[in-house]
Amino acid sequence: MHRTQHSVEGPLAIEPDDFRRELIRAANWVADYLDAVPASPVTRPLPQQHRRYLSASPLRDNGQPLSGFLDFIDTDVAAYPGGNGHPAFFAWITTPPAPIGILAHLIGTTLNASCGYGENALVDMERGAVRALADLAGLSPRTGGVLTSGGSMANLLCLAAARTWFLNSRDATDGVAHDEVHARLVCYQSTETHMSVTKAARTMGLPLSRIRHVPVTADLRMDLSALRTLIEADLAAGRLPFCVVSNLGTVGTGAIDQVSEISRICAEHGMWHHGDGAYGGLGNAHPDLAPYYEGVSELDSLTVDPHKVLNVPIACGAALVTDPNRLRAAFSTQASYLDGNDEWPWLSESTLELTRPGGRALSVWAVLQQLGREGVRDLIEHYLSHARLLRELVRERPDLELITEGPWAITCFRYSPRDFDGDIDGLTARIASELQDGGKAFLATVRVHGVLTLRASVCGHRTTKADIEILVTEVIRIGKQLTAR
Repeated sequence: MHRTQHSVEGPLAIEPDDFRRELIRAANWVADYLDAVPASPVTRPLPQQHRRYLSASPLRDNGQPLSGFLDFIDTDVAAYPGGNGHPAFFAWITTPPAPIGILAHLIGTTLNASCGYGENALVDMERGAVRALADLAGLSPRTGGVLTSGGSMANLLCLAAARTWFLNSRDATDGVAHDEVHARLVCYQSTETHMSVTKAARTMGLPLSRIRHVPVTADLRMDLSALRTLIEADLAAGRLPFCVVSNLGTVGTGAIDQVSEISRICAEHGMWHHGDGAYGGLGNAHPDLAPYYEGVSELDSLTVDPHKVLNVPIACGAALVTDPNRLRAAFSTQASYLDGNDEWPWLSESTLELTRPGGRALSVWAVLQQLGREGVRDLIEHYLSHARLLRELVRERPDLELITEGPWAITCFRYSPRDFDGDIDGLTARIASELQDGGKAFLATVRVHGVLTLRASVCGHRTTKADIEILVTEVIRIGKQLTAR
């Protein structure tokens, strides 16, 4: 690219040579930081005084030079990581960023184009990324949608599209008819469904009394008999079932609901079928997982989070709708200063946001292009193979108890020596807490059928066999210390 010097003026101006020097410093810092992460503690506790300082962030009368910014990041921000960049982080499904995603995010931020309105290349790259995600998920070729900030926003968009579709089917989009129908809408999800679905339903005006939590079977999948019973009871009471949300890989255990059977129930009652696949929505791309996704093409909508399985930098979700016109119907609002068209409708017409970051589209597109279809499969296999190793190590130890295993790469287990007769839930919580504080590995806890377990999710592209072994060793070491006291 030809380099041209321009005059530099204004309070945000930086001399080009100074900016170039700091960009090079930043690039070296990023590379050094990522190289150092595996040998560093997973997390470090934030001192209370430092938290108060950052939370206040008082402004000086005079600004600070650019040269001091990177030093501040190094000492005051990066020194206290969230942990998800570390290969021994097994808690929440927040992953380390793919290197190409880091580059793409920087370039997308530099271009600084909105993917909500106007015409620019990043808008079409978002359309391409959405199409590729839908294809990997096994959805219909006509599927469309938008990228979002994450699964929470994607679930909200899809449920809003479901509601608008249902109201349209009853000619109840406004006035008294709208109020009468909306006051009887009921949504169904399992007791294992992510909290964002309930939040989305409540945001749309559904009270908790009309959000059904369907029991699950022993394998933590939605109980279809219970679902039918709840729907029939609501119909008998004059309520209007409009949507069922299936889980395509729960956050707690990775369970996958019976998509095809639930679609059949939805079709019988004229309901929308949404799949929450924020974590597991791309499972159809792996041969071992694909059988669990039979009928996924019958979904009306699906949530997928590229910042989970694909390691795209945070924050990135996707709302995929098999008939994209239904998404547009829920959100399209015209304004005289916005001039989209029907052939290439602006993406803001299919979401809440008007201004939308182009860097998000570029990051997803770049990661997908680097991986290709086989790379996505291999990345999922990386998670599954390390989860299999973890389960093997747990089975080998008589003082460890395997609670759940698969089909996704989430393993629930606990330290449970035969001679321990104390509070096992309390012991489990203390092991997790001390493990987190120790900095060698990091996992979370979750209740499975009422039992508190250690929950380890393998979702990082940098995780190795050694990290799995460290996790098991540390759990046993801490467990022994606590039970010996």
